[in-house]
Amino acid sequence: MADSAGIQQGSPAIGAAGLVPAAPGAGGTEGSGAAGGSARIAVKKAQLRSSPRPKKLEKLGVYSSCKAEGACKCNGWKSQNPPPTPPRTDQQSNTVNLQEPCRSCSHTLGDHVTHLENVSEEEMNRLLGIVLDVEYLYTCVHKEEDADTKQVYFSLFKLLRKSILQMGKPTLEAQESPPFEKPSIEQGVNNFVQYKFSHLPSKERQTIMELAKMFLNQINYWQLETPSQRRQRVPTDDAAGYKANYTRWLCYCNVPQFCDSLPRYETTQIFGRTLLRSVFTVMRKQLLEQARQEKDKLPPEKRTLILTHFPKFLSMLEEEVYSHSSPIWSQDFLAGASGGQIPIHTVISAPPVARPLYYSTSPVSVDPTTCGSVSPARKTVLESNPVGEKRKPTEPLPHEENKRPRAVGDIPLELINEVMATITDPAAIPETSLLSAHSARDEAARLEERRGVIEFHVIGNSLNQKPNKRILMWLVGLQNVFSHQLPRMPKEYITRLVFDPKHKTLSLIKDGRVIGGICFRMFPSQGFTEIVFCAVTSNEQVKGYGTHLMNHLKEYHIKHEILNFLTYADEYAIGYFKKQGFSKDIKVPKAKYVGYIKDYEGATLMGCELNPSIPYTEFSVIIKKQKEIIKKLIERKQAAIRKVYPGLSCFKEGVRQIPIESIPGIRETGWKPVGKGKELKDPDQLYSTLKTILQHVKSHPNAWPFMEPVKKTEAPGYYQVIRFPMDLKTMSERLKSRYYTTRKLFMADMQRIFTNCREYNPPESEYYKCANLLEKFFYTKIKEAGLIEK
Repeated sequence: MADSAGIQQGSPAIGAAGLVPAAPGAGGTEGSGAAGGSARIAVKKAQLRSSPRPKKLEKLGVYSSCKAEGACKCNGWKSQNPPPTPPRTDQQSNTVNLQEPCRSCSHTLGDHVTHLENVSEEEMNRLLGIVLDVEYLYTCVHKEEDADTKQVYFSLFKLLRKSILQMGKPTLEAQESPPFEKPSIEQGVNNFVQYKFSHLPSKERQTIMELAKMFLNQINYWQLETPSQRRQRVPTDDAAGYKANYTRWLCYCNVPQFCDSLPRYETTQIFGRTLLRSVFTVMRKQLLEQARQEKDKLPPEKRTLILTHFPKFLSMLEEEVYSHSSPIWSQDFLAGASGGQIPIHTVISAPPVARPLYYSTSPVSVDPTTCGSVSPARKTVLESNPVGEKRKPTEPLPHEENKRPRAVGDIPLELINEVMATITDPAAIPETSLLSAHSARDEAARLEERRGVIEFHVIGNSLNQKPNKRILMWLVGLQNVFSHQLPRMPKEYITRLVFDPKHKTLSLIKDGRVIGGICFRMFPSQGFTEIVFCAVTSNEQVKGYGTHLMNHLKEYHIKHEILNFLTYADEYAIGYFKKQGFSKDIKVPKAKYVGYIKDYEGATLMGCELNPSIPYTEFSVIIKKQKEIIKKLIERKQAAIRKVYPGLSCFKEGVRQIPIESIPGIRETGWKPVGKGKELKDPDQLYSTLKTILQHVKSHPNAWPFMEPVKKTEAPGYYQVIRFPMDLKTMSERLKSRYYTTRKLFMADMQRIFTNCREYNPPESEYYKCANLLEKFFYTKIKEAGLIEK
């Protein structure tokens, strides 16, 4: 056990010569003082119980009232020659004289023990055990300096003295009897394991069970700090409530570890969340600190468990301990289970059912017309507003076109449905750990949202309505998060935008406090939204919250029919935005956003175009299912084509070349001839088709840089870089002169326009972006005309 000079939870509360339970220290092991003190008392009791009966009577006579005639008031025999203090067994005489008079009342020892003449040996040994417990508590009372602890010891001392006098069993008289809170700590930790880890594979789940047992064992042997120590450390805490629990802990858990005449209970079985909250923070700190200090002493098989997995386990448990809405402390958490106290080794196979997510008008929103609450997950926050509900898969999506016609070669629907049935079956889906490299970035955050751990709300300030206290507190929290995580931004600027009624913020709420958010301004008339700030507080990062925040923002904007994001990203944020689908290829025409958004020096303009057909918050789940479908289809295809064909013998007969499709089994593998497109043989038909395509290209809004040849005065050195220039005017002249006798000539000239542009101009230039967009449009028209395969 580590020495502790200051006020530390875990330092001994009882100063009885090392006989009390020492703290497990901070390293996950029980204190040597606890085991040593208990062993010493057990040895003393064994020695005394093996003594001759007269010796036992002498010991009990000390605590027995005088039974001589005349109503003697002596409450215990006292020797004429008392042994040294404290008494030592090896210094006491082996001969006992029942006629020896008492120093107080002069009556003999026999007069004090007449009531024990017919008592069985078993009952006498029980009373002797209480006697040693009384002596132990007597020592504790005199050595203890804390007033609250001393008072408890003295009360137990009197209780045991009374039990000896009345030859009864010690019973604590209290207003409440154990357990003092439900669910207990043990039940809560068990619920936590089922709540957070029931989806893990059995091997990983077994590791979690070991961590849970380790944690519960630490609490059972943990030394609570005294109420006076706690008042100094946490002045604002509920002192009366802690003192009551401390007294109960001493009486039912701590002292009975050595005074076995008192009934003993495990701390984790009779106390609940209240006591756990009072000890968890300091206990976690000391346990981890001790583990780090003694890491070299740990067995190799336990080192990874304690140094790697235990800290994460404690961090996740801490969230549930201090959360006001954690379901693990509900007595109905395991409703429908076998009932009663569930041991920690129990494994519940059925994880909590995930509730559906909704968009709804927030009851705490300042601007109900535009500020929605995004999937709060808790039923108490949801409202059944048909206008604000999240779009359902069966509803037509905004901007959704008719479903594409089925193409030749598509997989039959019957096969798809058959495979989907196996994928939908939970038993057929491979288990994925949250720590796995194959898990999605937002998987953990999505699970936390479904379980009600985190919430998302779109909030904003308003100058027209009465301020809402909770909204204002959240806005202040967002201002703090942005200021702390974005130190380059002036705090005054952050405050002005966060509280600006024109700006809104998608806030991430955990345990009632803000831990992240995205501040944005919508420009519905221009068809885009500007993202101004995006941040998650440092101690909550790398949990997928940033990705899940952006996905919620995307769905919120799809609902409001705004399908483009613009933002200026600094060098540290470019990587994050790229992962969220942003690129430097801006889809919004420059005329739409120039003058509307703020330009930041040293930052890069990035954009993201939303697809209204994608449910972004569930996108990673969909991708995972699609991968499983493809995998199953490949397996089925492989099983179907595992047929061995004889080798080709035609080449031995002098044949030099054969069509690929004539190879036996080649078509069964899914091979099909590479399409070459339809070559129009009629010159007039070819001319008409190419003319129509060229007119469409020239009419495109991104065609303006390519309408005429590049002028040397506007682009110095252009013709030194570009050896074969091309433009739409030249192509029009060539088309009129019937130069394009094949589609390949036409497509080659058009492609040269795009290639030249990208070779001369930098990627961030407007010309470069126009070339990309126009090229995409051109190939769309070529496919529509049937000149190349779709």
